[in-house]
Amino acid sequence: MKAGLEVHQQLSTGKLFCACPAELSEEITTTFVRSLRAAGGESRAVDAAATLQAARGFQYRYEVVPPSCHVEMDEEPPHPLDAAALEAALLLALMVEARPVDEVEVMRKIVVDGSTTSGFQRTALIATGGHIDVHGRTHRIDSICLEEDAARRMGESADGVTYRLDRLGIPLIEVATGPDITSGVEAREVAAEIGSLLRATGRVRRGIGTIREDLNVSTEGGRRIEIKGVQELRKIQDYVDREVGRQQILLGVRDELVRRGASVPEEAPREVTALFSEIHYGPMAEVHRTGGVAFALVLRGFHGLLASPAGTEERLGRELAGYARAVGLGGLLHSDELPGHGIEEGLLKELRQALELGELDAFVMVAAPSRARATLALDRVAGRARAAIEGIPEETRDPLPDGRTRFSRPLPGRDLMYPETDVPPVEVSAALLARLGGDLPERPSVRRERLARQYELPMELIRQLDGTEELEEFEALVQRGHAAGPVARLLTQEVPAVLAEHPDAAPFALDTLDAVLAGAARGRFSKEGIPTVLAALATGASSVDAAVERAGLSSPPGEDLDGIVDRIVRANALLVQERGDDALSPLMGDVMREVRGKRDGREVAESLRRAIARLRGESPSVPP
Repeated sequence: MKAGLEVHQQLSTGKLFCACPAELSEEITTTFVRSLRAAGGESRAVDAAATLQAARGFQYRYEVVPPSCHVEMDEEPPHPLDAAALEAALLLALMVEARPVDEVEVMRKIVVDGSTTSGFQRTALIATGGHIDVHGRTHRIDSICLEEDAARRMGESADGVTYRLDRLGIPLIEVATGPDITSGVEAREVAAEIGSLLRATGRVRRGIGTIREDLNVSTEGGRRIEIKGVQELRKIQDYVDREVGRQQILLGVRDELVRRGASVPEEAPREVTALFSEIHYGPMAEVHRTGGVAFALVLRGFHGLLASPAGTEERLGRELAGYARAVGLGGLLHSDELPGHGIEEGLLKELRQALELGELDAFVMVAAPSRARATLALDRVAGRARAAIEGIPEETRDPLPDGRTRFSRPLPGRDLMYPETDVPPVEVSAALLARLGGDLPERPSVRRERLARQYELPMELIRQLDGTEELEEFEALVQRGHAAGPVARLLTQEVPAVLAEHPDAAPFALDTLDAVLAGAARGRFSKEGIPTVLAALATGASSVDAAVERAGLSSPPGEDLDGIVDRIVRANALLVQERGDDALSPLMGDVMREVRGKRDGREVAESLRRAIARLRGESPSVPP
């Protein structure tokens, strides 16, 4: 397999083509509605992805937030390209040794899914031909672009989508790599390195949703698939690996279809509405209740190949259903999952007879509000089924939370772009490049080596910090007097584990982490108790002291550690007399049951040795 990345990072400047603030808002001042249609690009041809989006016939409702301007509503021409955003993109280009263009030309990229009010997204090429090095391998940076972010999707109904304009126009740097990546692990590592470079510029936004990755993946014999909008770095490996598995399964299905001589007849889909008058449950039961129609499409030679192969979750039937959903239907039924869904064996036999199916033939079926919508959906499904005989079609897919993906739209082509006539070109002068190049930020690879030397930490631990947004917190906490090792462990292990267990909890503030480390250092609770204290804070404790009380880590009044140890040792005097120093291990467990999270294990062991020695009338042995 081979893969490439497109990393999209929001910048912390103002908006790209107007003076509105680049902040999200929950306040709405007004709304308006638009319909969008697909238009020809520079070559006059209409892009396939835009055609599919327009076929849905959606209306788009836009929520306007204060303060806003007519540029966002597409009722005023865009202002000149934001100079601060351009400088940030050029700075990154110089850091990866890319060649900046002589003149920035803004282009329009056709987008008719409603995410822009104008029906296009503005984008500009900034530089080409850079590179980064990850674990000794060089990865090409094919291009660096500057573009405007889309509007924020707020909800969807049967006939349209609602967007909010607060995010529309926020500048994005797009970094596109060459197809040099050979595994899911490598994809994650390359994305982490690019993220580190972007943060090193000091000009990017931070937090959930401010950086997104598009993954381009292909396998031998397959085609390029774009997985669009991955937001979690740790899941990149899953999406790449599962896409490779999906393509391999579909290529196996293709081979069997070819062996059978499978085909999709050119005949029109057949109406089968009358057969479902007695259906009482399942998706086809809605046909008569709502006045809808049912249509079926014959697939010659597809029997048994629409369901999942044993031990997998991928299936051709799901691929076909994605094309029905793309035009607004809920999906489809296919013959490999029948009888079921309210269709009994007898009705299935009637369907197969009505469709004149042979033993190896299959069918797919949709319920729709109208004949036009049903035939439109099955026309799309027929195209996807024919493509299955050839292999894998190029397409854009949306990431799902479990690591799988689903069809979104055909892969955009060259008909997508045409020049933006409302924004003048911007010259990239030698003086500007000299000024930016004279004060380049520290490269992440150099920074990692410095941190490893400065804090005497393993390089692997430094990489964990450098690949996240916690590096600044690490250095800030160390500067406040905390030891580097415990701080690194807190940020790379303990905090992520607690937040994973409590996904609704807000990130911990720097002052809170400082107080947790200080409490452990003062002996308020042990280092082992840090996760318990963090969990109490994540679930509503108002302070570290309150978290300690809630977690039950406060020492009993009037009894310190030595007192607890003496009590337990005296209660086990016979064991101590019989086993001597070997009694340490079982007694350690007894003590830790009372003080776990309150005292460190080493401190408990030292107190136990002293107590055992006193009982036996000896000097305490020195631990090895």
